[in-house]
Amino acid sequence: METRSRIRRQMRQRRNALTPEQQQQAAARLAQHLPPLLQQHHYRHIALYHATDGELDTAPLIHALWQQGIKTYLPILHPFCAGHLLFLHYDAHTPMGKNRFGIAEPQLDVRQVQPVHQLDAILTPLVAFDTQGNRLGMGGGFYDRTLSAENAPPAMGLAHSCQQVESLPIADWDMPLHAIITPDTIHLCR
Repeated sequence: METRSRIRRQMRQRRNALTPEQQQQAAARLAQHLPPLLQQHHYRHIALYHATDGELDTAPLIHALWQQGIKTYLPILHPFCAGHLLFLHYDAHTPMGKNRFGIAEPQLDVRQVQPVHQLDAILTPLVAFDTQGNRLGMGGGFYDRTLSAENAPPAMGLAHSCQQVESLPIADWDMPLHAIITPDTIHLCR
């Protein structure tokens, strides 16, 4: 576990070392090359996240998806099932708040919940990845629990290229990704 903690620390430092200009350029490149892939698979309901702590910014991607008529969903911490996520429909008018980790999320409205099995894909944040599809998150296990659900949709990790490592130490509960997408590359894993 110490190795995982060390990798988390190093990769968070790497992504936080990117300049605001590098972050903006990365987000713009992602918004250009990812929507055609999603359309190619006829995805209409995409879960993603609001970036924090140097994560790859999804705001330009979200706007590109809206322009193509793709519905977007953001995670919230499940209010009744500790350690799990719910996904709520998100658009420009969605009321937002902050969860206990200080991360922006939609305010709970049960009418806006999209069951996980009705999503076409989940685009996850991550701290580190390898090309075998292994993902290292922040350590809470929220996405791993969500992705282990029966009928969970394909999961794709979004990251800066600098977050790639040769190999990650994996645990029994780690859920592999179908693809890892950086601003410049798509690594298909399964």
